Amino acid sequence: MNTKGRIGVLIVNLGTPDSPGRYDVYKYLKEFLLDKRVIDIPWVFRQLLVRGFIAPFRSGSSGKLYQKLWTENGSPLKYYGEKLVEGVRAQLGEEYVVELAMRYQNPSIASAIEKLNAHNINEMIVMPLFPHYASASTGSVHEEVMRIVGKQLAIPNVKIINSFWDNEDLVNVFVKNAKKFDLTSYDHILFSYHGLPQSQLRKTDNCDHCLKSADCCHSISERNQFCYSAQCHGTAFLIADKLGLDKKDYTICYQSRLGPDPWVQPYTIKVLEDLAEKGAKRLLVFSPAFVADCLETIIEISDEYQEEFEEWGGEHIDLVPSLNDDPDWINAVVKIIKKRTLVTA
Repeated sequence: MNTKGRIGVLIVNLGTPDSPGRYDVYKYLKEFLLDKRVIDIPWVFRQLLVRGFIAPFRSGSSGKLYQKLWTENGSPLKYYGEKLVEGVRAQLGEEYVVELAMRYQNPSIASAIEKLNAHNINEMIVMPLFPHYASASTGSVHEEVMRIVGKQLAIPNVKIINSFWDNEDLVNVFVKNAKKFDLTSYDHILFSYHGLPQSQLRKTDNCDHCLKSADCCHSISERNQFCYSAQCHGTAFLIADKLGLDKKDYTICYQSRLGPDPWVQPYTIKVLEDLAEKGAKRLLVFSPAFVADCLETIIEISDEYQEEFEEWGGEHIDLVPSLNDDPDWINAVVKIIKKRTLVTA
């Protein structure tokens, strides 16, 4: 008889609107952008900016993009999250209880934790589906989980996974997906990560290291272990090494910039323009910040960047698929969770 309770696993991705309709997109944008870790300006200004301008005005245009993204299974990000959880459940067995949550919108973190608690869990392992740590993503999930769990009178052991940027299995799936393409047929390869304001990079720096030199993110040490950009470089270097790429063959860059303040550079859109001006016709793009295809990969890279690239004289951009519901990725998540298990049920 099990007297210790089961192990709860909470797998969390960023979130998605409930539908591509304008009202649902508005709700999603409002919840997402009102998070103080996402737009880290004083409360009053954040409320005015998001409620008064961004959410009302962007919900219409963003809704049209989500309509292009939507499939018969709904949002790809949520669909692949459900498939991932289904596969992880099957492998972990009855000793574990596994639930999917979204940091913003549904299923909420609170509802998923309630389901876990219904099984009298003894411990909870939280896995944000962000390979690279950032306060605005992983940090926000950490804070929300602890806010909810902190209200409970009985609090289980909690283990929160910080990042997995150097996970060999993750790297191997991206390498496997890349080998579906003829790498020699491309003029250049991009590793395009979701962008982040430079100010947020600096705020996680306790060692006066951040952005002090042009190559400060090119290696990871104790001083910059929480640096989002350094972790992004680390993943790209691991993938490139396994593919036998020379550093002149690829560029690490950042997409999805919002607002006038400087973000991590170089910007993907500027790299595309520069490459087109130099005569590049065919590009292959990795997007290792995302474990599931979503608006930033399917629409921003494959659609919007393709259109811009053609206008500048380029011809074609191919996107290396995300991890999605690849069996090797499901196996990787299972291994990560088992490694983090604190107590044997």
